[in-house]
Amino acid sequence: MPKGYWVVRANVNNLEEYSKYVEIATGIIKNHNGKFLIRGGNQTEFEEKGFERTVVAEFNSYDDALECYNSSEYQSALVHVKGSALRLFSVVEGI
Repeated sequence: MPKGYWVVRANVNNLEEYSKYVEIATGIIKNHNGKFLIRGGNQTEFEEKGFERTVVAEFNSYDDALECYNSSEYQSALVHVKGSALRLFSVVEGI
């Protein structure tokens, strides 16, 4: 079964509020057997530019990645994202 991934590109405009989301979401992802492969760090954008932060989390399956995103716990954590970051968030099936 192919793994599932969260691929997130973000611009954070309120680090204090966004940090609350990061703290909560970290535990939720771990509880859904997810792990971070990329979590910020240096990046160089080519071709198109626009997002300062990239995060990739890996899950055991695409369904697990969707389940985590749609969980009530994670949806509750998103209150800290609204107004603190602009994100492009995709759930992607691996090969």
